[in-house]
Amino acid sequence: MDRIITTGKLHIILIQLWLNQALLATAAGPVCQESCGDITFPFPFGIGKGCYMSEMFEIVCNDSFTPPKPFLTSINMELLLDPSIGSERITVNSPVISSNCSNKSSTSTEVSLLGTSFLFSNESNRFTTIGCDSYAMLTQSGNTVGGCLSICRDNSSSGCYGLNCCQTTIPPYVQSFEVNITNPFNSDGDGRDRCKSAFMVSQNWLASKSTNLDEVRQMDHVPAVLDWANDQGYCDISKNPNITCTSRYCWAQLTENQFCICRQCEDVGKCTNPKNYYYCQLKCMYNRGGYNCPCPVEHHKEYSICYPDSAFAGKSRIKTILIGCGSGLGLLLLIIGIWLSYKIIKRRRATKLKQKFFKRNGGLLLEQQLSSTESHVEQTKVFTSKELEKATDNYHTSRILGQGGQGTVYKGMLTDGRVVAIKKSKLVDEDKLDQFINEVVILSQINHRNVVKLTGCCLETEVPLLVYEFIPNGTLFQYIQNPNKEFPITWEMRLRIATEVAGALAYLHSAASMPIYHRDIKSSNILLDEKYRAKVADFGTSKSIAIEQTHVATLVQGTFGYLDPEYFQSSQFTEKSDVYSFGVVLVELLTGQKPISSLRSVEERSLATYFLMTMEENRLFEILDARVLKEGGREEIIAMAKMAEKCLNLNGKKRPKMKTVAIELEGIRSSQGVSSTIQQDYEEVDYVVGDYTASWDVASSSTGSLNSTTIRARFDVKPLLPSNNTS
Repeated sequence: MDRIITTGKLHIILIQLWLNQALLATAAGPVCQESCGDITFPFPFGIGKGCYMSEMFEIVCNDSFTPPKPFLTSINMELLLDPSIGSERITVNSPVISSNCSNKSSTSTEVSLLGTSFLFSNESNRFTTIGCDSYAMLTQSGNTVGGCLSICRDNSSSGCYGLNCCQTTIPPYVQSFEVNITNPFNSDGDGRDRCKSAFMVSQNWLASKSTNLDEVRQMDHVPAVLDWANDQGYCDISKNPNITCTSRYCWAQLTENQFCICRQCEDVGKCTNPKNYYYCQLKCMYNRGGYNCPCPVEHHKEYSICYPDSAFAGKSRIKTILIGCGSGLGLLLLIIGIWLSYKIIKRRRATKLKQKFFKRNGGLLLEQQLSSTESHVEQTKVFTSKELEKATDNYHTSRILGQGGQGTVYKGMLTDGRVVAIKKSKLVDEDKLDQFINEVVILSQINHRNVVKLTGCCLETEVPLLVYEFIPNGTLFQYIQNPNKEFPITWEMRLRIATEVAGALAYLHSAASMPIYHRDIKSSNILLDEKYRAKVADFGTSKSIAIEQTHVATLVQGTFGYLDPEYFQSSQFTEKSDVYSFGVVLVELLTGQKPISSLRSVEERSLATYFLMTMEENRLFEILDARVLKEGGREEIIAMAKMAEKCLNLNGKKRPKMKTVAIELEGIRSSQGVSSTIQQDYEEVDYVVGDYTASWDVASSSTGSLNSTTIRARFDVKPLLPSNNTS
C-alpha cells in the first residue's frame, strides 16, 4: 500500500515538472528554424510567424530546390551565405540586366528595394558591366548617379579594369536603380553589338571570378551585399510593454525605425534584467535618407555608443556617496589647489588641446611634406583660431560662399583689412586628411597669377582650415550656364579666359619646381577675380610628381563628363588627362552647354562625344553659343574648335601638351584672324620660343603667324609673377 502511494506521488511530481517546463517554453516563445538548406541566418530574419522581427525579414524556405533555398519575401531575392560581412549586412542573389544576348530572354532594367530598409552597400558592392564596347549608365529616380565604359579588346588581361569589363563605386543610400546599356561607338558589323550585361555585385565575389568573366556574363544572378541596419550600441527593454520573444531572442520596437534585439533569451528575465544589457543590441534601420536615430529615452551616449541609464544606476549612487565624503574632507585643500594652479592648468589645457588638434589634423605630416619640398614656408601664415572666428563672425551662415564635397568656404575679413576666402573642411577621415595636406603642399609650391593664392592655414581647430585670396566674381560655370544680362561673358572674354587657364596649366605641368597634375579641371573650379581674370582653384586631388615620371597610378577620381577615357580605363593619370579635361572646358566656352546633359540623346549625352560628332559631320556652327556666333570671327572660332578637338583626342599620345595649347590660344588672340586650317609644327614653335621650352616633349600643332617675342613675354616671365594686367 505504501509503495502505491509513493509511486503516485512520484507521478504527480513528474507531471508538475513537465507542466513547469511547458510554461517556461510558452513564455519564451516558439522554437524557430534558423537555417534553410546550407544557409544559416541570424535573427531578425526567420521562418514562420513569430520567428522574424517584421514582415521585412520574413524568409520562405523553398523545398523545390536541392538543397532547399531561402528567399526574402519582402524583396523576392534569394539569401546567400556570406559569414564575412557582419551582422548588419546580408548577401542576396541580385539580377543581371542583359542586352543583345541571344541565349537569354529580355530582362527588366530596374532593380528596387523600395518599401523596405534594405540598401545596396556602397562599401561592398560595385556597379559592373561586361561586354565589348559596353557603356552602362546607372540612374536613380531619373538622375544619372554613375556609370562606366568597357572598351573592346580581344587579348585583354584578366580582371575588370576597363577592357571588356569595367566597374565603378555607387553612391550611398541606393535602394533602387535602373540600367541603360549602349554602344558608344558606331557599330560597323564587327560583332561589337554582341551580348552585354550590367549588374550590382559584391566586389569580393567578382574579384574571385576575374579570370572567367564570360561565365559571369552568362549568369542570371550574381551576389550583392545589402545593408539593413546600423549598430548604435546597447539597450534595456525591461520597461517596454511590447516585448516579443522566440525561444532564443526577445525584441521591442523603440521608435519608428529603431529596435532593441536581445540574444541568449532562453530565460525572458535575463533579457529584461538591466545587469545583462550587454545581451541587448540597439539597431537603427535606414529611413528618410539616412540612419537618423538618437539614443532612446533613458539612454545616453558615450563615445558615439548608446548605453541604458539603468546599467549605471548603482555605480552612479556609489560614486555620488564617495564624492560627497571626499569633498567634505578635502574642501579646504581643493580650494587652495585650485587657487594656486588655476592659471597653470588653464594654460596647459589650452596648449594640449591645440597640440591634439594639430596632430589630428595632420600637422606633423604637413611639416614633413613641406620640409621635403622647395616651397617658401615662411610665406604661408599660420593663423590662430580666434583670428579666423573674428574674420567670419564665428562662421555665420551669411558668410558662406559655397559648399562642396570637401567642405564649406566662408568670406572673411582679416584685421589688416584683407578680404579672404576661408575653407573649413569637413570632419576629417584618413582619406580627406590626405587631400587637405595635399592641397596645402601643392599650393605652397605655386606662384602664378592665374592660380588661386594660398594665404595661410590653421590647424589648431577641430577641423583644418585653409585661407585663400578672395575671388569675388564666382565661377566660370556660373557665367556660362547662367548668363548675367548686365555683364555677359563675351567672345573676347571666353578666348582670354581659355588662354589664361591654359597658361596656368602649362606652368603647373612644366614650369613649377615639380610637375603638378591638377586632376579635376572643370569650369566650376575656374574662378573669376575682380577684373574677370581666370584663377584655377581646388587642388584637393592634385598630384606633384618627379620630373622623370610620366604618370601617376591612382583610383579614378574626378568629375563625370571631364574624365579622360584613357584614365577611366587604366587608372593611370598623365598630363594629357588634364589636357582632355581642358578640352571639355573649351567646348563649354564655345557651346554654352553642360558637360553631361540628359536633354541630349544617349549617344550625345556626353558633351565631348557630341562635339566630336558635330566636328566630324561639319556641323560645328549648329551647336555654338549665340553670343559666340554673334561676336566671334569665323576663323577664330574654327581655330579654337580645332584646338578643342585635338585636346579631346581619345588617344592621349596624339593630344598636344598644355604649353602648346597655351601658345596656340595666345596666337589666336594675337592674330585675330587665324585661318581655319591652322596647321603648324610644334617643334618649330618650341625652337622659336627658346631654351625655356627646349626640354618639353611636344608633338605636332599649328598656328598661323605667331610672334615669338609676344609668346616669350607671356610664358617666360608673367606666369611666375603676380600681375595687374587683365590680359
